[in-house]
Amino acid sequence: MVRIGYTMMTEQAGPRELIGHVAGAEATGFDFSVISDHYFPWLDSQGHAPYAWTVLGAAAQATSTIPLMSCVTCPTTRYHPAVVAQKAATVQLLSEGRFRLGLGSGENLNEHVVGGGWPSAHERLEKLEEATDIIRRLLDGEHVNHHGPHFDVVDAKLWDVPEQPVPIGIAVSGDSSCEVAGNYADLVIATEPNKELLDAFDRYGGAGKPRVGQLPVCYDTDRDAAVARAHDQFRWALGGWRVNAELPGPKSFEQATALVTPEDVAGQIPCGDDVDAFVDAVRPYAEAGFTEVALVQIGGDRQGPFLDWAGKKLLPALREL
Repeated sequence: MVRIGYTMMTEQAGPRELIGHVAGAEATGFDFSVISDHYFPWLDSQGHAPYAWTVLGAAAQATSTIPLMSCVTCPTTRYHPAVVAQKAATVQLLSEGRFRLGLGSGENLNEHVVGGGWPSAHERLEKLEEATDIIRRLLDGEHVNHHGPHFDVVDAKLWDVPEQPVPIGIAVSGDSSCEVAGNYADLVIATEPNKELLDAFDRYGGAGKPRVGQLPVCYDTDRDAAVARAHDQFRWALGGWRVNAELPGPKSFEQATALVTPEDVAGQIPCGDDVDAFVDAVRPYAEAGFTEVALVQIGGDRQGPFLDWAGKKLLPALREL
């Protein structure tokens, strides 16, 4: 059975609201939760971008059973990997073993704020691989001195290391990232139901490890309102990661999606309250071999109605997958 998760989307809600949302997801019966880690929203209409790690600490205290995961954190630019390791260890302690660290090579949208330019995709993966190795060594309790092509770590160790190891996930979008994930990750993360990605992950050492997908949805009893909201706030998702990783800010995404229509969005994102349409959107992930799928309900002010509907209708239907 595919485990169904809930997404705290920092781009569309403030920190206090996000804590209420994840507490509601726990009460509703979602199997796990994830949180995005952004400095900017994709589009101005989303309107938010609180610091994900503060929210994670609060979420660890506001909930008691639902697993938490960063989905995903870039450990190479805004954050130094030694600092990411400390954050992950602390959240694991606060949550009493419920945290997984999801990592990725990042987007210009969020990482440009510290300056220094935006490296090529190849260099970003090199940095992610080096950063992940540093993070894992620190989480294992090692005393780390490291002088690599991209990072220096001088006399570092974590003084509060959780007894339960922090599982590390890596987001993938192609063969090269699957190789990094296969070599370094305890689980793999993807935003499309692409079996080829999972097969590549297996080839590079990921066989038998969890695989987590993510799917945007837009519940509303008024389907037209759902389509309009999905188009207003989530049309950026149709651009694909080769585009989405490169654009520098919300205005760029506004321009890049100027020709995307509501019908285009509705063709990719289930909208409305037809349970079968939502189940049909999750099914390709299950068929591709994903073991977990985190849903993203679009609209920060529509989480309550979504959670109520999900608990009564959607989750029972998805349990049958």
